[in-house]
Amino acid sequence: MATLEDIARSLGVSKSTVSKALSGAGDVSEAMRRSVVETAVELGYSRPLRGVEAPRLAVFVTNMEYSRPEDFGYDILVGFRKMAEPAGYYVSIIPLNHQLEHSIGYDQYMMQGNYRGGLFLGLSLDDPWLKDFETCRTPTVLYDNRIFGNPRVTYVGADNAEGMRLAVQYLKSRNHRKIGYLSSALGAYVYQQRYQAFFQALQENGLPCDPGLSRNSYFPSVCMSEHLPALLDQGCTAIMCSHDNLAISALAHCAGIGIRVPEDISILGFDDLPLCRFTQPPLTTIRQNRTEIGKSAYCALSSQIGGVPLSTFLLHTELIPRASCADAAG
Repeated sequence: MATLEDIARSLGVSKSTVSKALSGAGDVSEAMRRSVVETAVELGYSRPLRGVEAPRLAVFVTNMEYSRPEDFGYDILVGFRKMAEPAGYYVSIIPLNHQLEHSIGYDQYMMQGNYRGGLFLGLSLDDPWLKDFETCRTPTVLYDNRIFGNPRVTYVGADNAEGMRLAVQYLKSRNHRKIGYLSSALGAYVYQQRYQAFFQALQENGLPCDPGLSRNSYFPSVCMSEHLPALLDQGCTAIMCSHDNLAISALAHCAGIGIRVPEDISILGFDDLPLCRFTQPPLTTIRQNRTEIGKSAYCALSSQIGGVPLSTFLLHTELIPRASCADAAG
């Protein structure tokens, strides 16, 4: 865990300056206080930065790892805290599970905890509180989930349609005409959106969009042992995966059964996890800037708290070409 000395050393200031900035002392400039708080977040300093009396925000996390820099949720939380804590909020990270959701209503939980608003990461479509979000009064931001009809709830995420369009256009430019789609089960809003966006992109580019080109499962082992070979048997020259972890598993599986990537098959992921640069071969993927998503989630939540009923907040995606994709064979 980072210390006051680590923060002071990183900024080239004294430990006392750091301590004063974190405690809200009046003899530290606002610019210095913000720099100290942002550096504290970046280095992993986790003490309440403005004390227990600071207004509180809750970040609920489920179905997502977030404790290490290589974890998907880590950068989202860093981005959120970089905005929230300099603004004077204390951020609570709360693991979410169905037991908690069944035990108490969402608005009641937030009122009892004195939380001004909540951000949710990793929700599935069967989470009990999704029903609460339809009528909740608490300012709420959902990452990669959407609730229609409640002006107190905002959807924040990457533009999945844009990302899939970039992926399909890139594969088409490399002469791939039959592209398969491998996905986790469609039990989450984001996977449903990416599935629909993939086939829309195929149609826009005049490529075969037979639903049989897509396979999905809750179990990665089934995706590898059954669905990936089925797509290869159908003559697919490229496989688009719904997320990077699935694409990384596909790279490993192909290596294990003697299928060369990218010579025999091109593989493309979505998210740009840190590991993508170090796979064999390095994984071509669609990047969503998770730190910026975290910052945007705070901006959306702050707007909700201020009475501005944002509906949707989408960030642009970016194609990151690496060695896992090549021109189609022949």
